[in-house]
Order: sequence, then structure tokens, then C-alpha cells
Amino acid sequence: MNELIGRVFGFEKTEYKNRSSLYAKLASDGQSPKALMISCADSRVVPEHIMQAQPGDLFVCRNAGNIVPPHSQTNGGVSSTVEYAVVALGVRDIIVCGHSDCGAMKGLANPEALGAMPIVAGWLKHGHGAAQIVSDCYPHLEGADKVRAIAMENVAAQLTHLRTHPSVAAGIARGEIALHGWFVDIHAGTILGLDGKTGRFVTLREDEPLPVAVEQAARHAYDVHSPAMEAAE
Repeated sequence: MNELIGRVFGFEKTEYKNRSSLYAKLASDGQSPKALMISCADSRVVPEHIMQAQPGDLFVCRNAGNIVPPHSQTNGGVSSTVEYAVVALGVRDIIVCGHSDCGAMKGLANPEALGAMPIVAGWLKHGHGAAQIVSDCYPHLEGADKVRAIAMENVAAQLTHLRTHPSVAAGIARGEIALHGWFVDIHAGTILGLDGKTGRFVTLREDEPLPVAVEQAARHAYDVHSPAMEAAE
């Protein structure tokens, strides 16, 4: 622990010194991150490393299971972060990022293991939909394969929850926000992305189009110029 804490002294001596102009610009101009990433708190999954992000590039929210509770009147850290990122910072891309060997997903697969952690169990209720999908649609899966399936279905479930947040819903309708679902395979060192058109995860490749869960395109349920309205006029 002393070794880890001791590294903080290197920030001022090395990190800050080597990027002093960048930090000076961020201090004077403020932040304008390019994306919001909601990822798991697992110490093996570091959003800034995955994105190879510089300070100021990425707005990050981490929690057990990369959970996004559905919008409600009850205030919460994830909801506040999402709203601030969209409304105050103008973020146009939101990424929900899960990963392999996730402890939270193991808890969803084996709820009895959470008996001594009632707060964790309560938090993970927002992932019950993913666990139920795997139970009903992948009944043959067991062990690590079952946990992996729950982790991927959980990313899709949290993206659905994310769309219940008014700021996100309005941004999508205006064609200003795109949603991304990612899965980090720690064992293989690869990142998979959810393709909204096929509903499947595919490996991200530099020479192929980036899969997007919800594309950045205006979509309105109410057709102002519908034939019915034109006939009424």
C-alpha cells in the first residue's frame, strides 16, 4: 500500500511537469470531454487506459456492474453524472462498458453468494433483467459462459435504462447523442461493441466500421407531416 500511495508524489514531479501546458489549458478553459463512459469499478478495467485518453478527454462514472438505474425522482450518483455530462458538458457519446470475469455479474448468476452484502444485492437488482434473459434464453449455459452472457446482456439492459433519462432521451431524439455498448475481454485483450442493427456484440477492429448501439440520428415518434394530418388540413 505504501508503494501505491507513494506514487502520488510522482504526479507533481513527473506527470504534471511533462503535461504542464495541457493542465494549464484545462485549468483556464475548463473541461469539454468527448464522451461519457459508465464502466464497472473493477480495478482491472481502467476506462482511461482502454480509451488511451488524455486528461480532459473522458468523463467517467464507475460502479459495481456498470449499472445505470432507470430514471426516477430519487437522486443518485449515476443519474446526476449522466445529466451533468449531457446538459452541462454537452457530451454526445455515452458508453456503457462491461467486462469478462465480472464479480457483480457472478453475483447475478449466484444471488445466494450476496447474502452477506445486502447493499450490493440491492444495487444489482437493476441487472435482474439481464440475469432473467440468460436464464430463459440461454438455459444450457453454466459457469464462466453464463457469467459472460449475463455481462453482455447487462450492457444491453443498462443502455435501455439509460434511454429513460430525460436528458438522454431528448438528446437522442434531436440526433445529438449516440449510445455505445462495450465489453472488455480481459483474458484476450479485446473490446467488443454492441451492434444495434443486429443486436450482437462484435470485436472492434480498426479497419471496420465502429458498431453503435444507438446511432446519432434524429428520431421522432410523431410524424408532423403524416398523410393523416395533411388530409385533415
